[in-house]
Amino acid sequence: MERPVHLSTALLVGAYSNGLFPMMHDDGELHWHDPDPRAIFPMDQVLPNARLRTFIRSNGYQFTTDRCFERVMRACAEREQTWISEEMINSYTALHLIGHAHSVETWRDGELIGGIYGVSIGSAFFGESMFSRESNAGKAAFFHLNDHLRSAGFSLFDTQYINDHTRSLGAIEIARAEFHLMLKTACSEPLRW
Repeated sequence: MERPVHLSTALLVGAYSNGLFPMMHDDGELHWHDPDPRAIFPMDQVLPNARLRTFIRSNGYQFTTDRCFERVMRACAEREQTWISEEMINSYTALHLIGHAHSVETWRDGELIGGIYGVSIGSAFFGESMFSRESNAGKAAFFHLNDHLRSAGFSLFDTQYINDHTRSLGAIEIARAEFHLMLKTACSEPLRW
C-alpha cells in the first residue's frame, strides 16, 4: 500500500524554488532530486524541424492551455513504470488551482491526444512529463508550450534530467551551480504565466 507523502502547495513551491523536485521510487518512498548536471531547454534554440511543423499543420492539431490539467497528468502516469503517484496527482492539481502548475493539451477532432504539464514559479517553468496517444502529439504540445514560455518572457525552462527524448527536443546540460544561479533570478521575478 502506498504511503501518503503530504506534498502541500507551500512545500512544492518552496522545493522547486530551491531546485528540488519529488519523485516516487520503486520502494514507494518519495525522494527529492537536485541533479548535477541539470538539464534545461534553451528556449530561443528549441524549434520543431520543418518535417514536424508540416506534420502538425497537416494533421489538424489544436492546442489549449490548462483546459484539463488533471487529465493530462493522469495520462502521463499511464505507463508500465511511473513515478507519478495518486498523491502527486492530488498535490499538483492543488498547485494548479493556485496558479503554479499548468498543462498544454493537444487535440484532434475533439479528442485529447497529447499533452505536457509542469510547474511555474516567477519566470521559471519546470517541465514534468508529457504523453502522446498519436504520433508526435506530445512533441506538438511541447513546442506549443515552448512558444508560450518564450512569448511570456520566461527565462528558464527546466527539464531536470537529460535522456534521448529530451535531447532530441533540444535539451542541454549545465552545472547545478549555474542552474541554481539562473533559478534564483527567475524565481525572484513576478509569476509570468
